[in-house]
This record gives sequence, structure tokens and C-alpha cells, in this order.
Amino acid sequence: MKTLLQRLSKKIEPCYLIQGEDILLYDKALELIKNACHLELEEFNLIKFDDDNFKTDTVIDTLNTLPMGSEKKVVLLKNLTKIPEDFKKKLNAYLKSPQPTTCLVIFDFYNNFNFIISEKVSAKRLDEPSLSKIVVAELEKAGKAINADAKSLLLSYCCDYYSLIFNELEKLKYCDSDVITTKDIESLVTKETEFSVFELSEALSKRNVEKAVELLSKMDKDTKTFSLILNHFRRMFFVAISKETDQELSKELSVKEFAVTKARALSKNFSKIQLKNIYELLSDVDFYIKNGQMQIENALFYLIFSILYA
Repeated sequence: MKTLLQRLSKKIEPCYLIQGEDILLYDKALELIKNACHLELEEFNLIKFDDDNFKTDTVIDTLNTLPMGSEKKVVLLKNLTKIPEDFKKKLNAYLKSPQPTTCLVIFDFYNNFNFIISEKVSAKRLDEPSLSKIVVAELEKAGKAINADAKSLLLSYCCDYYSLIFNELEKLKYCDSDVITTKDIESLVTKETEFSVFELSEALSKRNVEKAVELLSKMDKDTKTFSLILNHFRRMFFVAISKETDQELSKELSVKEFAVTKARALSKNFSKIQLKNIYELLSDVDFYIKNGQMQIENALFYLIFSILYA
């Protein structure tokens, strides 16, 4: 966000493409862009389009019209899941000669707008040193401190998502303790599903049936959980068969190096054949779920018992 702020102070681009997995960073980027545009009469000059109200010609017409009582206007395309071919052509044509008083902002969580050339803004997870500074600074505002172990656990529980950390800090500010400890984190902070999947994978790798069932029982039985398990075991399989370094694999798989290191450690509890069979099993179950042949909750329990006895 600091980089975006620096860029905005020099020039406002006609289009900003925001991509990444940390939702709160999208809103922070939009706020910075709005402030740089000196947006006034927001009800008229901040126009939003999503899947519900999107129409190709309406969007293009809106981009080309002048703001009302304001220096600039902002048009927001918010996480569109389907992009018509005619819109791709018309948007690319517009961007070759954009309206100078319009700033187009695209929230692209699904990476559907790689077909355009624009100023890109990253909403990917921040690195741990940056998140640590944010945690300390936010808690200091409330007269609180946090010890190193508690800070590390907070980041782990939230899987380094700024949006989740921000929400959990609001709880921790009202903690009775002046110095927040790991006990406070364990009792007050909600574990992100991704972290629970790490725990579940560890229990499965150690063939700890009781722990695995307990963890899955507390998790949401939805497609997000299944997708995370699928991706985690896929990562373990690729790590096990690859000769590349953790750093190289983290770039190739688009995950943090920590996630690759964790996957490598867990993969050692399985043979390469077992991981291959588990990955194929997950792919089969994914097919059954998508074709309505297996309910998600039954599929998840079927999976963990299949993995436990793989």
C-alpha cells in the first residue's frame, strides 16, 4: 500500500487492477485511490458494478461520461466472475484512449482481467515483518503489548491475512491483560480454516485418528475446506517428488516459502506412492462432489479415513 500511495502522489492512472487474496487490502487500496482523486459527491461519482448489475454498454458509457461536481469520478468493477468477449474488446479499446476524468478500479479476486494492460496493485498477503509491525502498532494505540510467541501464533492462526488479523486485533484490544500472551490468542482468536487444515494434515500424517476427527468436526464442511485440503496434499505431493528448493517451489506454486517448508516436513510421513494415491483420491472425490454423487460432509469424513489408512 505504501508503493501505491507513492505512485498516486505522482500520477493518477486511468485504471488500477487489484489482484490478490487479502480482501481488506482491496478496500484500503480503493480508499487511497478515492482520496488521491479528491472524490466529492460520492453518491454520484463512485459508481460500482458487480455480477448483479453489470452490462457491457452501461459500463463503457459510464466510463466515458464526466463526473458531477467533482474533479474526477471512480468506476469500480467488483470481482466479476464472467467477462463477456464483447466487453473485453470494448474495454481494451477504451483503455487506449481513456476519459481523463475517470479512474477505473478493478477488484479482480478471480484473476479474470489479465487480458488488459493497466497499473497493477497487489492485494497479496503481506510479509510477516510488515504484519508484526502492524500488530504492535495497533495494540499500542489501545495501550496493549504482545509477546513474541503470542504475535507469532496470531499470525499463524490468521494465516498472515491482514483482513483477519485486523478483525482479531479488535477483540484483543479489549483483553484484560496488558501484555497479550499465547493463552489469550488461544482463547480469543478464531483459527482461519487454512490453519486448521495444516493441523488436520499433521494429525493425518501422524495417523492420529482421534485428533483428525476432532479437528474435522470443528471445521466448516464446505467446498472451501475441501479445496484447501486438496491444495495442501497436492502441494505435499509436488514437494515430495520435486528436486527444487523451497524458495523455487514457493514461486512455482504461488505460495509462501513457509507453506512449502511445512508441506515438506509433513510429506516425510508418507511415501511418494501414498501421496500420489491420496492426490488421485482427492481428484476423484472432487469429481463426485461436483457431479452431485457425494455430499461434501460425507466426502470430507470419507477422505480423512481413507488417508489415515492409506
